Amino acid sequence: MSTDLPLSNKRTGKVRDLYDLKLPDGDDGILIIASDRVSVFDVVLSNGIPGKGILLTKISKFWFDYFEDSMNHHLISTDPADIDGLSQQERDSLEGRIMICRKTNVVPVECIVRGYLTGSGYKDYQKTGQVCGITLPKKMVNSDRIERPIFTPSTKAEEGHDENISFEESCGLVGRSLMESIKDLSLHIYNTGRDYARERGIIIADTKFEFGLVAGSEVPVLIDEVLTPDSSRFWPAKEWEPGKEQNSFDKQYVRNYTQTLVDKGEWDKEFPGPALPQDVIDNTIIRYEEAYQRLIT
Repeated sequence: MSTDLPLSNKRTGKVRDLYDLKLPDGDDGILIIASDRVSVFDVVLSNGIPGKGILLTKISKFWFDYFEDSMNHHLISTDPADIDGLSQQERDSLEGRIMICRKTNVVPVECIVRGYLTGSGYKDYQKTGQVCGITLPKKMVNSDRIERPIFTPSTKAEEGHDENISFEESCGLVGRSLMESIKDLSLHIYNTGRDYARERGIIIADTKFEFGLVAGSEVPVLIDEVLTPDSSRFWPAKEWEPGKEQNSFDKQYVRNYTQTLVDKGEWDKEFPGPALPQDVIDNTIIRYEEAYQRLIT
């Protein structure tokens, strides 16, 4: 659930702990540790899901390797032995849940690609017929397939909730040339990953990417996590049925549980987050494990 390492500049996100490192080539690096914390509605819950961080790291590493030849990314190593200044006990505690990465300047835009109409996109569509300013066909229903996946950015909030914005608004934040490149990369990764996963019985309904820039370069670098059950909606392809909420391999199962607490007035989506019961923990990790096994076999 937490780390306390003798490394510099610790930052704690909703799920990940980050520390600064020096890479063997002398460049600035960053250590990203995937904890077992889980967040919903941008709030970290009181307890975690044991082993979740390891599975998230395995899935991200699989995709970074998969896109190695077509994408600049930040991953250098996943071996704790490559971290100087740690005891063996500290290295053992990190086994399977770290990424040693090249440091970048993070582009302050969440890069969301939607191939199916669900979640906040579906709510927006119900009100306006659009998602982030993009008009979709009439009479679409929950979980409908979007014929051509759409790029729908959002703000990267330091605190509170991210907000959906239009592509034009994202260009105003970071520049049109950079956003055009990021949009093309995001759609390429999503479409390629979606096709791969679909052959293995998984629908990747939507996903979120993040990008950074290395000092002195304008070429976007893929960072953070890639096509994981925390950053994407994974649905069993054989069970997909438009017009309703879908069964899933991702943390939507946790969201659905916490939404029942909201509906009953037992939680207001604010800190502190509730604790997950054991059956929700067990069923969630089973879903993550099945997603991983389907992807790698």
